[in-house]
Amino acid sequence: MLEQYVPFIGLIIFGNIENLILASQGVVQGVNPKILGGLSIIAVIIWLVIGTVATGVAIQYASYITFIGGLAIVILGIQSVHGAVRNLRAQRGENNGKS
Repeated sequence: MLEQYVPFIGLIIFGNIENLILASQGVVQGVNPKILGGLSIIAVIIWLVIGTVATGVAIQYASYITFIGGLAIVILGIQSVHGAVRNLRAQRGENNGKS
């Protein structure tokens, strides 16, 4: 039974990394952690349902799906780091102005 999910193992790993990146973006932006956690759990459940239902149809496109998922992770990671660096620079600028 689990053999049908083996081609998607990369996507499972990428999905977890994506969730961490999105959570870090929320923390950087000052989002309420309870809301962020709840939305994160809802997103994971939705992807679990989609993955379970659509695996039979999507199995022939597994390599493309994994590539697109990996590309999305790279883009989200760059966006997250950019936002964090910009936020740190803004905080340092505020601290330098007050000192």
